[in-house]
Formats: sequence, structure tokens, C-alpha cells
Amino acid sequence: MAGRDFAVHAVPLRDDQGGVARILSLSIDITDRKRSEAQLRQAQAELERLFHESELSRRALLSVVEDQKRTEEKIRQLNLELEERVRERTAQYEAANRELESFAYSVSHDLRAPLRAMDGFSGALLEEYQEQLDDQARHYLRRIREASQRMGQLIEDLLNLSRVTRREMNRRPVDLSQMAREIAAELHSQYPTRRVECEVMPDLMVEADPNLMKIALENLLSNAFKFTARREEARIAVGVVEKDGEKVYYVRDNGIGFDMTYAGKLFTPFQRLHSLQDFPGTGVGLATVQRIIRRHGGRIWPEAEPGVGATFYFTLGELE
Repeated sequence: MAGRDFAVHAVPLRDDQGGVARILSLSIDITDRKRSEAQLRQAQAELERLFHESELSRRALLSVVEDQKRTEEKIRQLNLELEERVRERTAQYEAANRELESFAYSVSHDLRAPLRAMDGFSGALLEEYQEQLDDQARHYLRRIREASQRMGQLIEDLLNLSRVTRREMNRRPVDLSQMAREIAAELHSQYPTRRVECEVMPDLMVEADPNLMKIALENLLSNAFKFTARREEARIAVGVVEKDGEKVYYVRDNGIGFDMTYAGKLFTPFQRLHSLQDFPGTGVGLATVQRIIRRHGGRIWPEAEPGVGATFYFTLGELE
């Protein structure tokens, strides 16, 4: 049959004399077996090909893994070196900063004595030689006193700024509401003729250094009182809001406010957004507040609008 494979077996049949009388043949159709053998050979060849490819893939994968391990080791070494450099630079920076603060503290402390002498002697001249001095001389002496007193206040503020950085932290529960009310009462006594409504949210409990937090609140509330001076009815509020799962405290006023374009200058020592004649001060208070908040692991930022008022927000995180 065409297209078929057969296996033929022939067996000779012999006669009595041993000759071949006839041949017995047997044909077996082995087409399916041949086809199966061919398929088996094809499958075996495919298996060998796949095995070869898998071996190549395995070797390639091993090479990639080895390269990755070497890369990870290099990255680990680089990270260790970087961390060590950061530690060294941080230690150098902290040492230089401590040295600078110590120098500033010493200089500021030593400057107070001659300034007190200037203020005292110029005051004595004005008091004891009033009649002998003409108007111009008295004007000059008053200017000397004002300048020496301002310099004395500036030095005192610098010393306070240095102290809040150097002093040891002692964090414990603090009733911020009670502290704010006491500071507001003291400020009210300093400005008895002013109409200032100070609203303090109750039960503002925080974990903080009480002495440092008092300095921060005194500066924030003093600023609020100062910059609402032109309001017939000033309003100041102290409270807390929740933002992104975090407690954010605030001191808000309806004072003169400021342009947010210049907000970045607020926490830099000696930077002022208003003239000294309009609003006296040294420009160190907010820098001190920021230093205190940062020592508590928090942050501080303002929101304001000219003629509407200002709000200072701050958080209190973990200890430094």
C-alpha cells in the first residue's frame, strides 16, 4: 500500500531433500510505529534544544546574579563610605558650631559691661549736667543712650539664642493652654489701655521642655501683641488643628500681616520686614523660636496677608 511502512519476515519451507519448497512471508504494517518513532526523535531533539537553551539561560542568570551581587557590594561599600563621611562632616560642623556659639556667647557677655557703662555715664550726664548742656548735646546723649540700650537688648537676645541651643533638653508634659494664658495676662498688664482679645483653646497638652516652650510662646505672643498695636480691637488666638494626622499648633493675630514673598527672611537673625521706627525689636525673636521648635524635632512656618494678619504654625516631633 502506498504511503505505508511494512516489516517483512520470510521463512523458507524445505522439502524432504532439504531444498526450499516454498517461502512463508509475513508482512506487518509498522507505519504507526515509524510515525511514533519519528515523533519521539523530534520530541527528543526539541527537549535537547530546550535543555541547551535553559542551560544557557541558567548561565546567563547566574552571571546576572553575580553581577548584581558585585554591584550591591559596591553600593554597600559606597554607602558605608558616604555615611562615614557624613558622620565626619557632621562632627566637624557640630564642633565648629559649638566653637562659634561659645565665641559668640563670650563676646556678647563681655560686651555688656562697656555698654552698661555707656548707658550709665550718658544717663548721669543728662541728669547731673542738664543745665550746662545745650539742646544738641542733650540730643546726642539721648541718642547714645538709645543706641547702647538697643545694643544691650540685641546682645541679650543673642545670648538667649545661644542658650536655647546649648541648654540641656528636659522634655515632659506641659499645659500649653495655661502657659499661653499666663503670658497673655503678663502682656495685658504691660499694655493696660489696649483692647486685646486673646482666645486660648483649652487642654493643649504637649510633651516639651517647659522653659524652652515658654521662651517660644513669649516670642510668638509678644509679636502678636506688637503687630496688632494699630488695631482698635486686636484678636489673638492660640490653638491646634489636625493636618495629615499630625497635631499642628498655631498663634494667630489680626495685625498688619506681611507679604509671603518675604516669609523666608523671618527666621534669619536680624532680618526685619518692618521698620524699627514702626515696630521696635532686634529681629532675633523668631530665629530663637525656630531654634526651639527644631530642638523639639518640629517645624515652624507662617501664613500671612498684608493688612489681614498672620498665623504661625508649629509642630512638636521627637527629641533631637
